Amino acid sequence: MPLSLKGRHFLTLKDFTEQEIYYLLDLAIQLKAKKRAGIRGNLLQGKNIALLFEKSSTRTRCAFTVACIDEGGHAEYLGKNDIHLGGKEDVKDTARVLGRMFDGIEYRGFKQSFVEELAAYAGVPVWNGLTDTYHPTQILADFLTLQENFGTNLQGLRLVYAGDGRNNMANSLMIGSAKLGLHFVICSPSTLFPERELYAECQAMAAKTGGSISLIEDPNEAVVGAHAIYTDVWASMGEEAQQAEREALLRPYQVNAQLMKATKRNDTIFLHCLPAYKEKEVTEEVFESRASKVFDEAENRLHSIKAVIVATIGNL
Repeated sequence: MPLSLKGRHFLTLKDFTEQEIYYLLDLAIQLKAKKRAGIRGNLLQGKNIALLFEKSSTRTRCAFTVACIDEGGHAEYLGKNDIHLGGKEDVKDTARVLGRMFDGIEYRGFKQSFVEELAAYAGVPVWNGLTDTYHPTQILADFLTLQENFGTNLQGLRLVYAGDGRNNMANSLMIGSAKLGLHFVICSPSTLFPERELYAECQAMAAKTGGSISLIEDPNEAVVGAHAIYTDVWASMGEEAQQAEREALLRPYQVNAQLMKATKRNDTIFLHCLPAYKEKEVTEEVFESRASKVFDEAENRLHSIKAVIVATIGNL
């Protein structure tokens, strides 16, 4: 029986098998080729999706909107001042209202519990566009970019994340890498290592797929053999007050030419989920170098998000 994700939520990659993640990546490749060929589709014809945003966004908002339009659907943006989510109105009540009007709901905000409650009550697929805990749609774009540079089978690739090792990006990259058998390294101060429970969970997943999860404090040791070095802002949205403290702590983890050279490979690529603070977590030199694939990665948000929408509510 053909694999189908129809009607499924997309809250974290923990909920998906290796086969299902590759299915989404394969679909993203097909949809990207279709887009590049200038072919407008109808896979979302007659579908309406709600975009709930508590946090600001460039790539996620644009990707969901364009993805829906490209395949004949309609996307309705609802910002934090447009609805009463979690304030005047309970999350579950908002979910039950929107679920009767829309075919799918995207949520980008702070609490993972909010997107989970939306999923529990909406009656339609709910997609996580980012929470403080996870950012699963970004990982699909990252892995699609890795495939474009190193081949479609990602097992055995060494992916090093340098920076804040317990933020939503580190968490999500760790889960995705464990699911697909990558050798994933979090390179950060021990005070910013990921939550022990999630780390142990990912180690157990990686043991089944031939991958590994490592925590290393020394940047020069961590990046040896890396196919890709990934970083993110040193203070996430909502943590701006800690910016100066984080800069002092994470300065040794800046991705610069010296760190790229320390991989001892000539094909290492640089990845960043954007937006980037240049000369902070990454130097302008690396960001603008040939090794930088950040804009391929940003474009791939569109194709991978389109794959998620089409797979879960599309006319396949």
